[in-house]
Amino acid sequence: NVPEDQADKLLLASWGLPKAVLEKYHSLGVVQMFEWQAECLMLGKVLEGKNLVYSAPTSAGNTLVAELLILKRVLETRKKALFILPFVSVAKEKKCYLQ
Repeated sequence: NVPEDQADKLLLASWGLPKAVLEKYHSLGVVQMFEWQAECLMLGKVLEGKNLVYSAPTSAGNTLVAELLILKRVLETRKKALFILPFVSVAKEKKCYLQ
């Protein structure tokens, strides 16, 4: 669970994302994360590029965790990222979304 003193970590706006990215998420109705998503992002040194393995059911919000990690790393390091997705339909959706 996310400690009470870090409850603001559930809000996407508290993760240092650019305004345009936040606006896109907000337009899709995504303003905050589930506790388990915030916990993933706060584990160890995952935000510094260390590995993270997590599992959740389909449609539980798995992709949001990966997107936030990728976006933060790409914006902070100015390096490219490889985002591997399981289905062509999901890959096409994310391509349009991330552009």
